[in-house]
Amino acid sequence: MNYIKSCEFNIDTACVEVKLNDGSMVSIDCIAVENEYADNMYEVSELDYLIYNEPMSYVRLLLSGKMEEYLLNSTDYTPLSDMR
Repeated sequence: MNYIKSCEFNIDTACVEVKLNDGSMVSIDCIAVENEYADNMYEVSELDYLIYNEPMSYVRLLLSGKMEEYLLNSTDYTPLSDMR
């Protein structure tokens, strides 16, 4: 992941813009990522936190393929039907 120079969330496009060391730029659609990985509001909230506060961590998790594992370990979700 040393090829990532910088990351910044663009609220107007809902994308994280990633600048790479070779000068190229990649734009990651955060709504598409949420639709793919987040199954509940807690996971959406965790993704939103990463996007706004730690975009570099967000991009590294996504590019390494560890986003799903991160969400499973960082969110505690019990469906209401299981609480009865």
